[in-house]
Amino acid sequence: MDLLQKIKKNAKLHNKRIVLPEGTEERTLQATDILLEEGIAQIILIGAPAEIKGEADRLGLKNIDKAIIVDPKNHDKMEAYAEILVELRKKKGMTFEQAMELVQDPLYLATLMIKAGDADGEVAGALNATGDVLRPAFQIVKTMPGISVVSGAFIMILKDKSYGNDGMMVFADCAVHPNPTASELAEIAVATAKTTKAIAEMEPRVAMLSFSTMGSAKHEMVDKVAEATRLAKEMAPEFQIDGEMQADAAIVEAIGAKKAPGSEVAGKANVLVFPTLEVGNIGYKLVQRLAGAEAVGPVLQGMAAPINDLSRGCSVSDIVNLVAITANQAAGM
Repeated sequence: MDLLQKIKKNAKLHNKRIVLPEGTEERTLQATDILLEEGIAQIILIGAPAEIKGEADRLGLKNIDKAIIVDPKNHDKMEAYAEILVELRKKKGMTFEQAMELVQDPLYLATLMIKAGDADGEVAGALNATGDVLRPAFQIVKTMPGISVVSGAFIMILKDKSYGNDGMMVFADCAVHPNPTASELAEIAVATAKTTKAIAEMEPRVAMLSFSTMGSAKHEMVDKVAEATRLAKEMAPEFQIDGEMQADAAIVEAIGAKKAPGSEVAGKANVLVFPTLEVGNIGYKLVQRLAGAEAVGPVLQGMAAPINDLSRGCSVSDIVNLVAITANQAAGM
């Protein structure tokens, strides 16, 4: 049984309630049909019921009637959710009238459902930009206690089984934080190691990537990664974390042995932590497109409840996989 099969099997056992705020979007509806047919999760669709039914009929979908459908313009908890939002945002001057408008926004409504205990997790992003998905999440659900930074990890399933663990690797941050400080990068490394162990079921070997390997180049960008490596090791001594190192030194054993002799990670890394979002986002998309890798995610790390953001270029299977992962995250919280 491969990883995705295990994730889906576990999701079925947990039977979590996952809300999809882009309930009228075609790929989302097709994914919902599969999720409900396979019993991977309970699905809550946000959208006009007539529009959802019309799209489902047009697409020939048979299982949409098993979903809970919430009309964002007309549902019986509008006032209750608005009161929650006012309480959360009163220091920012939120009025009840403003809150009543926001609870009709599917992205705000989804996060309020989670906050109120009416849903266990959310998956969005097929239509909406990452910033739009995360804004209400940060305002309403917020981060886990003691966590200052949210990041996004991708589980990369490669055709070439010589890399990572039998072709499986985890990349971060590829989705959220543009330019983390050294301490934030250390948090991202530790969070990604935990994600790797909990969801990918691998013992993490974390490489902190740079254009330098163990001091081979001098630059403030290299210094940041070196400091992040030191901090990450202090934060989580139970994990194998090393750096700074170049990508080839991280994943090719012969090069790792030459450039970083004695490293437990070099040449054997199954987790790659990128120094900036720019590098991480470009890196995972190049591997996905040029190497034909399957990119599962992004799995958001650090939120108080699982809220995951899709790429707008996502496929139906991407949505199915991310809902299953979100259900597993919800079960572990």
